[in-house]
Amino acid sequence: MQTILGSTGTIGNVLAKSLTQYTDKIRLVSRNPKKINEGDELVSANLFSADEIMKAVKGSDVVYLTVGLKYDINVWRTQWPKLMKNVLEACKINNSKFVFFDNIYIYGKVDGWITEDSPVKPDSEKGKVRAELHKMIMNEVEQGNLKAIIARAADFYGPDTPLGFVNILVFDNYKKGKKAQWMIDVNKKHTFTYTPDAGNATAILGNTESAYNQVWHLPTNKNVLTGREFIELAAKAFGVKPEYTVLKKWMLSMVGLFIKEIKENNEMLYQNNSDYLFDSTKFEKAFNYQPISYEEGINSTAASMK
Repeated sequence: MQTILGSTGTIGNVLAKSLTQYTDKIRLVSRNPKKINEGDELVSANLFSADEIMKAVKGSDVVYLTVGLKYDINVWRTQWPKLMKNVLEACKINNSKFVFFDNIYIYGKVDGWITEDSPVKPDSEKGKVRAELHKMIMNEVEQGNLKAIIARAADFYGPDTPLGFVNILVFDNYKKGKKAQWMIDVNKKHTFTYTPDAGNATAILGNTESAYNQVWHLPTNKNVLTGREFIELAAKAFGVKPEYTVLKKWMLSMVGLFIKEIKENNEMLYQNNSDYLFDSTKFEKAFNYQPISYEEGINSTAASMK
């Protein structure tokens, strides 16, 4: 049995589809789980209840945590450690291997390419929370209590990725006949991970014994585009002019006074005012995997929204 905690999100969805290559015993767990594959087992659970997590994990060979909590630092500080503690305890008791789907906030601002060996130097409060989760997992690994993988991705884009910021600012706007938007500097390069690649790679890792007890960067095309280049490809895919507005830092600060989600994101703007370069060479070499090109990924995303 392979179990996905937080199965209704974008990554949980694509991961469930990818796991069918390895097993027909897939358990989907969330407050209101929905079948992705015909044979999926559905378990409704409160992921903040230790008892309910224990029941949801029971009998699992591999447990994937793909939860996305509310984008609020107060929620992150209180709920992420609690959730992780419950999941780690359930995995240990049930002798389940554990795969945590993570982002790259833990590294903070990096000059040059971000690799698995980049130092842990979070520049944000949310990054500090992620560093705490990393430590919780690796402490259990080092003590021999657990086999675990931390799988990290850059910002998302792709079909059925409604919360990816580039989906919101670029694809959604072009679909609505509006100008695209970009944050801070349209001339900086910014890496994006294609969600089907991320889901497929997470399934590969979870089903590869030698991949455990390590950090992996999920496959992401290294021919990184500038914001302007990304916008131009998206506009071409939609058959519209590549018109856009740049959202400057002062504008986002003003909007953040009224919209909490924007305010919460402002501490992450260091990712937008310089090149943001994510390296997944380790995964690509280990599994002979070629990430989708940006042109193919952008065309596929646009087609899915038409």
